[in-house]
Amino acid sequence: MDTSQLLSRYAMGERDFNRASLHQADLSRASLSGIDLSCADLSGADLSGVNLSGANLSHANLTNADLIGANLTAATLTHANLIGADLSGVDLRRANLSWADLRSANLTGANLTEADLREAELSGAELTGAILSETNLVGAVMPVGISHNWVTWDGH
Repeated sequence: MDTSQLLSRYAMGERDFNRASLHQADLSRASLSGIDLSCADLSGADLSGVNLSGANLSHANLTNADLIGANLTAATLTHANLIGADLSGVDLRRANLSWADLRSANLTGANLTEADLREAELSGAELTGAILSETNLVGAVMPVGISHNWVTWDGH
């Protein structure tokens, strides 16, 4: 499936794109709230500025994807592969990232307020300026040397 097919079908009301192959697709600035991209291959995709609020991205491959400034509010990213993804400035409020692999991901300035990161892998992730207010980090593997000096824990 190519980008234009996905956008056309989405515009006609289709939301189920489970297992779609969108490797290196350019979906920047698209509005795709509520879409089901579970198990999809979005590796290397340009998703900068995209609206994926309420989307299902569970088990999706987002390796090295560009998500700068994306809206992922209340999105489901359980077991998603986000290794090396650029999530700087992303809105992840109330998102479910439990068991997600975020190794070496860039979460600079990301808003993770009330997000669920239980058992998430964050080794090597960049969290400078990230907001982790009321974030569930039970069992999460945090980057070495993480400090409250670089992360906002309470939203202030």
